[in-house]
Amino acid sequence: MLKLSKLATAVALVVAGSAAVAGEVEVLHYWTSGGEAKSVAELKKIMQGKGHTWKDFAVAGGGGDNAATVLKSRVVSGNPPAAAQIKGPAIQEWASEGVLANLDATAKAEKWDELLPKVVADVMKYKGNYVAAPVNVHRVNWMWANSAVLKKAGVTATPKTWDEFFAAAEKVKKAGLIPVAHGGQNWQDFTTFESVALGVGGTKFYNDALIKLDEKALTSATMTKVLETFRKVKGYTDAAAPGRDWNLATAMVIQEKAAFQFMGDWAKGEFSAAGKVPGKDYICAAAPGTANAYTFNVDSFAMYKLKDAGAQKAQADLAASIMGTEFQEVFNLNKGSIPVRLNMSMDKFDDCAKTSAKDFVSTAKSGGLVPSVAHGMAIKPAAEGAIKDAVSQFWNDDKISVADGVKNIAKAAATK
Repeated sequence: MLKLSKLATAVALVVAGSAAVAGEVEVLHYWTSGGEAKSVAELKKIMQGKGHTWKDFAVAGGGGDNAATVLKSRVVSGNPPAAAQIKGPAIQEWASEGVLANLDATAKAEKWDELLPKVVADVMKYKGNYVAAPVNVHRVNWMWANSAVLKKAGVTATPKTWDEFFAAAEKVKKAGLIPVAHGGQNWQDFTTFESVALGVGGTKFYNDALIKLDEKALTSATMTKVLETFRKVKGYTDAAAPGRDWNLATAMVIQEKAAFQFMGDWAKGEFSAAGKVPGKDYICAAAPGTANAYTFNVDSFAMYKLKDAGAQKAQADLAASIMGTEFQEVFNLNKGSIPVRLNMSMDKFDDCAKTSAKDFVSTAKSGGLVPSVAHGMAIKPAAEGAIKDAVSQFWNDDKISVADGVKNIAKAAATK
């Protein structure tokens, strides 16, 4: 991220707007789709119930790039919102600029250290102080499957290893259906890649290669096996995959055109919208070899330094509300994710969410809980972008040998 002093000269635009009035909380987010907008409305209701004024600052664009641009110009002009939807290492980048508020008083009062796994709490902190509040947990290493397609192909059990997966994919192919529904965008390629890396290499390899970016791990025999497995998965996708959106790939599984998809649990929202029931119409299972691991994608709100005392009070209440049981439940029921609090009742959630919550708790204890690289939770944006490009080039070009693929990914990981 550009240092804000430099950015100030680069950005001529000064966004007009008065400073926040007492009790007003302005929230920048990019949750504008149906279920997401509904969830934000719940947070607004909670805040209004505490006597605060909610100022919605929604910027459309699912990935948040548009929101990030608007946010920079606001902060530079000395008029930041109270909170902005930011996640992963970007939180620390903003904190290093000295513009984020210290939330330790709220976090201590609300016992956040006891309610969050350490690996998640660390993402919300800068130099040991809380600067952001987590909203939810998406599990990324899911494999979705259509029960009817598997039955038609004669697949009697959900594959738990990559060997079992390829045996099942072969049966689906022979039945004249598409084994793997996939879309052609680099984050989708990497979502599959990191599940393969986790399933083939385990959590230690995943941490060493994809989070620590250790050259030895990146050029190891394990990485060779990961790329061989990854290429084999590609062989079971259809020719029309390039450029396809993720939800259209999910629709292929829903419509019984394809058997499997590797995608985070936002895919569940598509199954639910189509009236499909987990365990009956479709299967949600950890990607092969990853049953004891959990790649997480956590949405969060970073809080900005405000001058007005009333606005600071509203901001503290907002942070507490985000982590409160009421919002955690209603938001995650709408979003398809699970609460980030470890002590939540899951009574109202479906079987996929219950499995996710159980695995979230157990992997937090075992060390199997790891941040998703594909979804911006693990490494700095420059290295992440370079590695994603190298992985997608390998996925899309069968002429790139496995050995060259390994070299290209290792080289990309050295990007500063």
